[in-house]
Amino acid sequence: MRLLSSSKYLFLILLFFFSFSFTYGEEAVDIWKKNKDNNEKQSTSGDTDNINIKSTNSKIEISQTSTSGIKIDENPQEEEINKSLYGIFDPDENNFTLDIWTNSNGDEIRDAFNRINKIKLSKTAEDLFISTMMTYSYMPKNISEDKFLDLRINWLIKNKKDKILENFLNKNPSFHNKKKVIQYLVDRNIAKADISEGCKKSEFINKEIQDSYLEKFKIYCLIFNDKKGEAQLVFDLLKEQQLSDKFFNNKINFLLGISKKTDEKIRDDNLLNFYLSSITSKKFDYTPNKKTNKYIWEYLNAANLIKIEDITDREKIKNFEIAANNNTLKKSKIFEIYSKIPFDLSKLLTADKIYQSLDELDSRALIYQKYLLSDNAANKIVYLFLLKDMFRKAEYSNIFTEFLSDELKEIEKKNEIPENYKELVSKNIITEEKKLGKIRYDDKILHRSRAIRYYTEPDTPSQKSQKDLNNVYKKIKKNKKYFFSAKDLVLVESLALDGFLIPKGIDQKQIAKKYIIPKSLLDLADNKETGLLALKFVEIIGEDEIVNLDPETIYFITHLLNRLKLKKFRNKVIVAALPLRD
Repeated sequence: MRLLSSSKYLFLILLFFFSFSFTYGEEAVDIWKKNKDNNEKQSTSGDTDNINIKSTNSKIEISQTSTSGIKIDENPQEEEINKSLYGIFDPDENNFTLDIWTNSNGDEIRDAFNRINKIKLSKTAEDLFISTMMTYSYMPKNISEDKFLDLRINWLIKNKKDKILENFLNKNPSFHNKKKVIQYLVDRNIAKADISEGCKKSEFINKEIQDSYLEKFKIYCLIFNDKKGEAQLVFDLLKEQQLSDKFFNNKINFLLGISKKTDEKIRDDNLLNFYLSSITSKKFDYTPNKKTNKYIWEYLNAANLIKIEDITDREKIKNFEIAANNNTLKKSKIFEIYSKIPFDLSKLLTADKIYQSLDELDSRALIYQKYLLSDNAANKIVYLFLLKDMFRKAEYSNIFTEFLSDELKEIEKKNEIPENYKELVSKNIITEEKKLGKIRYDDKILHRSRAIRYYTEPDTPSQKSQKDLNNVYKKIKKNKKYFFSAKDLVLVESLALDGFLIPKGIDQKQIAKKYIIPKSLLDLADNKETGLLALKFVEIIGEDEIVNLDPETIYFITHLLNRLKLKKFRNKVIVAALPLRD
């Protein structure tokens, strides 16, 4: 009986063991399947913090996910590869792919960025640049992820692209130099000295993004908006996390009414500390210098805290000139100071003869006052251009360029420009960017004809555009002197790529032989170095708008865009450069 019982127990143990093994095997399969199901669920979730790109050989699908980074599935049959990608735009928005940088050398990209940094880009060039560098993509060769991110972020900060940075921060909550972006955005809001608006804009960042500098600013905003109870709770939490400091604690305790006094110490290590110093100090007195942070200069300027009581303090005035030239101080402040520097009547009367014997600052101030006293248009122009030369020699041209343009415009309005100065004056007036006028079609010239409506009026049916092309060709064929221009070739090549039948009489290859495309650019296109080629286009366009480029340049840009099938960029070039406009 006892033996039977032992066998029974042994049988039960063996049965349990085999059952466990079988269950474990089943469980392994179930978990594998469950992970797959979870991945599929994640690809359709609606969180806006990150973007999931699922790429197949045929297309790229973008959906919002709650995971960090982007998942790329190059082939559903292959193992999934996870990579962190950073950007704002879906590659498909501009006919790009995730590989726009992968064939390019990082050193060449860095060099291109450095050259572009020195150019004041036209709207067209800037749009192309931003669209390219802010597209989700794989990394280029020879450059680290952090350095590539720095190139992009530093350009955006330098050019004050706040909205793009806000968008980038919200779509990419974890990245190198995130703290720099947050501090920049907070500082930009404080620097405007409109704290009410700045506090509203502090909500531009998702609540999930934590940063001590941002939290400090939000605590002050709660106090500013008379929400001291809530501010106290957040402040206590910040201290518990050891993310606060003695200076900040001192100022916030005073603003909360916990302490009746605060020290008069002024800290300028960052703008938030400086701002708190300025609003809590009874006798705030701060003299900026050339080493002062540009956002502090901007805040002082916006808050009207820049004062010069001692006009004889030349060193202080020179620091102000440097700041104005660097766009951190209102340029009008310099002319306000110049007007206050005292000169006796004899110096003003003989200014033309003695200004060169004075200190550079005094000589500029003297000639500026002489200009103000002049009542003759010709004399005014002479003094303005003398000042231009003086500012150029001092390397302060940035202070004077806009002022010169505005003053010349005022003289021009009164029709007082002497004939011999008109050309010079015209060259020194800054013209506002002109909007594209209404299109006037001209069927005597191919690239201005109704055949272009396929691009200028996107709703035009392709059948209608094909008919327009055929009709226009019949007209120009009758003109034996007709010359097929580079712009004609732009239209013909683009229509051919888009599936139109080109009349047999138009020999594209023969016409193209007239125009040279730089080999270096052709090589980039052939190597599929799309991103680097786009940067080259940005350099070529530079300060100009597309419409002002020469026809041959317009041709080789569109030819290369056609090669890479970047039709959306190409269409923008066509619409801007080809039609005749009012």
